[in-house]
Amino acid sequence: MKTLIINSLDEMKTLGLKIGKKLKGGETLCLSGDLGAGKTHLTKFIGQGMGIEDYITSPSFAILNIYYGKINLNHFDSYRLEGDIDFDDLGFDDYLFSNDVNIVEWPEKMENILPKDRLTIKIEKTSDTGRKLIFTTNNEDKYKHILEIL
Repeated sequence: MKTLIINSLDEMKTLGLKIGKKLKGGETLCLSGDLGAGKTHLTKFIGQGMGIEDYITSPSFAILNIYYGKINLNHFDSYRLEGDIDFDDLGFDDYLFSNDVNIVEWPEKMENILPKDRLTIKIEKTSDTGRKLIFTTNNEDKYKHILEIL
C-alpha cells in the first residue's frame, strides 16, 4: 500500500500523466471514491499520458467509453449498475480481459468479475482541491512500473 497527498488539480494532472506514460497494456486500474472525488479527472489525465487525444468524459450513462490509441483505454463507470449480474449480461468481459488498459470507476459494484490482478486507487477528498490517494494491489510485480513513480 502506498499513499500520496495531492494538493491541487495540477498535481493530479502531473500524477495522471506520469501513470499514463508508464502503462503497457493489460492493466486494470480501479478508482474508488465519493462523487466528486476526482475519478474522472484522474482518468482524463491518465489518458492524456497515454497519448489519447479524444476528450475523455464520464461514461456514467454509457457505462463504457473506448478511447483508441497506441494502447486502447476502456473507461468503465459502473455507478448505475445493479451488481455483477447486470454487468455480466452486458458482455464486457472481452474488454476487461484484453491487452487494453482498463480504468473502472465504482469497482465495488462489479468486484466479483474484475480481473484478480489489479491496482486500486482510493481517492479521498481532504479539501476543495486536496486529495489523499491510497494505492493497493495484490500483484506488486505487475504494477511495479506504476508504484515506483509514486
